Amino acid sequence: MKKDLLSFTDWSAKDLNALLQLAITIKNNPADYRQALAGKSIVALFEKPSLRTRVSFDIGINKLGGHLVYLDSQSNKLVGREDVKDMGNNLACWADAIVARVFAHATLEELASAAKVPVINALCDMYHPCQAMADYLTLTERFGDLTKVKLAYIGDGNNVTHSLMIVGVTLGCEVVVVTPPGYEVDPAIVTLAQQKAEQNGGKLVISNDIEAAHGANALYTDTWISMGDDTPLETIKQAFGKYKIDESMMQSTGAQYVMHCQPAHRDLEISGSLIDSEQSILMQQAENRMHAQNAILVHLLGGAA
Repeated sequence: MKKDLLSFTDWSAKDLNALLQLAITIKNNPADYRQALAGKSIVALFEKPSLRTRVSFDIGINKLGGHLVYLDSQSNKLVGREDVKDMGNNLACWADAIVARVFAHATLEELASAAKVPVINALCDMYHPCQAMADYLTLTERFGDLTKVKLAYIGDGNNVTHSLMIVGVTLGCEVVVVTPPGYEVDPAIVTLAQQKAEQNGGKLVISNDIEAAHGANALYTDTWISMGDDTPLETIKQAFGKYKIDESMMQSTGAQYVMHCQPAHRDLEISGSLIDSEQSILMQQAENRMHAQNAILVHLLGGAA
């Protein structure tokens, strides 16, 4: 029975911790996994442009002995060109897995239902699970026990936020989400994350008040303007201005590190000097995208050391 990775919403704490440990093992022992995907071909199907996702998957699959085929849909939606069901069925005839970076989560669900091979969400409008796994791998390397970590996300409630919430509370973290009024996270995902927090010993705090981030071990932000958003910049600045992460906010909250999934807009949602500081772990997050994704691929495709 094939297994997909669309959101991590159906993963247990045990499974997530096992995946984290696999990522650490692969990162620390790369030579042992050079043939983990030998003979395997993975199709990367991208509706949206990318730097980190495309390069980290391509190089990571190569390091595991596999082969990647990149399909660029010219940044246009797949829906309408060809039935997604037919596309999934066709790709599954040749590929061992499909990595898809799409506009709509519904596209992923249709691909997964049609394809007989694993489908991996490389980003959609609702979730960014590969990013979240890389982020918690980074926090594990910095702090060890995630159940003692408080992570505060400050900014726009979006796909990255959703995955940080779900994965974090399942792993037993305290996750604080601070957004401007009107830019909150999806209420249904908040309900799901709260349930997972209760089941796994995590904690979820949702607020519009930056005071909620005090005592956090790390602050996290993302771009205020999502790809394709045509909201005027001045409108965004008015709504988000006081939520910018800079040295002053790091000091007032007591946070040790700052995180950002990138691309970052320097001196907008985060100060450029903070990105370049010793408190920044942005490049560790970026590197860990590859290691987290490699662990996902090895897990789903059954690659062995």
